Amino acid sequence: MNKQPPIGVILAQIGTPAAPTAQAVRPYLKRFLSDRRIIDYSPLLWQPLLRGVILRLRPRRSAELYRQIWTTEGSPLLFHSLAQRSGLQALLGSRYQVELGLAYSEPSMVQAINTLEANGVTRIIIVPLFPQYSSTTTASVFDQASFAALGRQSSTGPVTKRLIPALRFMDAYYNEPGYISAMKSHLLQQMELLNSNPDFFVLTFHGIPKRYADTGDPYPEQCMETARLLASAMNWEPERWQLTFQSRFGREEWVGPSTADVLGKLAERGIHKPLIFSPGLVTDCLETLHELAIEGREQFEAGGGHAEDFTAIPCLNNHEDWLQFLAQHVERNAMGW
Repeated sequence: MNKQPPIGVILAQIGTPAAPTAQAVRPYLKRFLSDRRIIDYSPLLWQPLLRGVILRLRPRRSAELYRQIWTTEGSPLLFHSLAQRSGLQALLGSRYQVELGLAYSEPSMVQAINTLEANGVTRIIIVPLFPQYSSTTTASVFDQASFAALGRQSSTGPVTKRLIPALRFMDAYYNEPGYISAMKSHLLQQMELLNSNPDFFVLTFHGIPKRYADTGDPYPEQCMETARLLASAMNWEPERWQLTFQSRFGREEWVGPSTADVLGKLAERGIHKPLIFSPGLVTDCLETLHELAIEGREQFEAGGGHAEDFTAIPCLNNHEDWLQFLAQHVERNAMGW
């Protein structure tokens, strides 16, 4: 009797530069900011600005930020993502083969698909590491996975494959009880390590342009529901927490309120010991380790707070309850296979 090949699982993430240098950041930013899921302006207008201005100035500045969070293991996002892959593989067992696929860097989605197919995999589940759906994240990695599976670079590019694997795309899980429960467990564990209890909680999510939401992206509403469910699970009174959106870029209006603006005004509201956590980012990266833990502390201090009273909680990373939830969700999505 022939042994059934494993079911492929790809943990899908955006990506990371290979090194904290301008030379490494530039090609990563070029791929990321050239995706029209991310920046949907006409290439005739956007590409000259991107190549002529942004890619001349921003890589050097971004590289300095990456240097401040880089570890002996390399990129925090890559390090934690690989740990998530290993942890999920251990839970799922030999019936599944788990790979990591990054949209704009290596290991790429093409590499993940090729590795699975080399082991005879013909059925693959794409697991976006974004609990809330957004066209800028979930749809981006779905695009990359689809093109990689099809063996083409674009809808009009040459075909390089004949046999195409079956794909299943995991739905957003922003309101799944297991996801909410994992965050609750993680927060309670982290808070036990503190010398005193926080007096306010900021739940921050990566922002998107308001125009994207106005034209159909459900992301802000899903973020609001996640925050509401988590606050309820934690038994926080309404006046003790707030939802914000971070990482604004460019001059266009973004969904709000702005995390930076809120942090800068906490002290004048009489808040002395805030705690900040990102439910929408499950893997520590530049947006959490620098933008929140470093810049966020500086913004709180600039507004009159004491830096030592500011607490930034790590992402879920490879928390046991989080990986258990992912394993159960993968098995649910594999039903019938």
